[in-house]
Amino acid sequence: MNDHRLNVNGNSHGDNSNGLAFGIALVSKAFNMKTYNNLYSKIISLENLYLAYRKAKKGKTKKQYVTDFEANLKENLLLLQSELIFHIYLPKPLKIFILCDPKTRKISKSNFRDRIVHHALCNIIEPIFEKTFIFDSYANRKGKGTLAALNRLDEFKRKVSRNGKTKGWFNNNQVRGYCLKADIKHYFETIHHGILLSIIKKKIKCTRTLWLIKRILANYSTKEGDVGMPLGNLTSQFFANVYLNELDKFVKHYFRAKYYIRYVDDFLILHFSKEKLEQWKNEINSFLQKKLKIELHETKSRVIPLNRQIPFIGFRVFYYYKLLKKFNRKNINRKLENFRILFSKNKISYDKIYISMIGAFAYMKHANTYKFRKNVSKKMENIFANQISHVETSKYIQNSM
Repeated sequence: MNDHRLNVNGNSHGDNSNGLAFGIALVSKAFNMKTYNNLYSKIISLENLYLAYRKAKKGKTKKQYVTDFEANLKENLLLLQSELIFHIYLPKPLKIFILCDPKTRKISKSNFRDRIVHHALCNIIEPIFEKTFIFDSYANRKGKGTLAALNRLDEFKRKVSRNGKTKGWFNNNQVRGYCLKADIKHYFETIHHGILLSIIKKKIKCTRTLWLIKRILANYSTKEGDVGMPLGNLTSQFFANVYLNELDKFVKHYFRAKYYIRYVDDFLILHFSKEKLEQWKNEINSFLQKKLKIELHETKSRVIPLNRQIPFIGFRVFYYYKLLKKFNRKNINRKLENFRILFSKNKISYDKIYISMIGAFAYMKHANTYKFRKNVSKKMENIFANQISHVETSKYIQNSM
């Protein structure tokens, strides 16, 4: 499948000392896009705030903070709207907790009313930026996700290997070609607020909308000042794509790289030539440092032959098959054990456990995990003997009709 969003013609760039500057200028010129004003009234309309509230409470309807907000829903939405109208809205402090999966991550949880504001903002501005994103950016976008990214990688591997054989790069019985596997060092912690705002301003000229974005960004900062975004926020996920869309455009327009995939800060470029990828790696790192004030992770950014495993979004991707990473298998077993403990203490229903494990099994099916899934299924049967969920009951009734 070709990327129809970025149809770039012309000869490949040559090596020259001004190449990076030319690439930055080329990207900037190519994306001199339509701008938007007067968005704020749409963001803070009661209709949009109510839609945002519905999205924010999804999957959390029984949480106390949701029921408390709903007890006076109209009054709470009107109060939130008035704060936004008069520019006195101030996000509440984030709640911080540590998650180990297996890396230690600091997750920041916003207050429920602030999450409503995040949804209200994204409802209006996300469609504007979505039009500018490349096809092969797969995180936090409708119709994308991990499965689509893995399928695209399979497609790219075949094309690189097949094209290399056609052009005489290697023999027909060999799996050859290379992949630049890279990610950004401490990405969310190093996103520069000023640079992010300058990127957003290329599209958004509405001063009141920019004020709201600044308020949201200012609710989180590191020792370095106006740097960093909290993991866990809807706006953080969206802004992360906006920020690295600059990298996407650079790779697609300056390098004219055909086989490029990005999932948040984890990205791949496939090519026949190892030397070309090594060159691109250095130029990308230079671009990131100069343009976005971020940098590649030294130990996690390397060129890998396609006949070796490629670690990507929780999977070990080989040319002919995929495996789950060890820590993901451990996490699934740990999750099941936690469910056992909570269920024994009557702190969780089997319905919730069943629905959660359906998601886990769907994730496992992305890889060659038949034996592992069978093992997990047996564990569930042993732990939750004689239990049946409403989902299973409904399926049985429907199949019996």
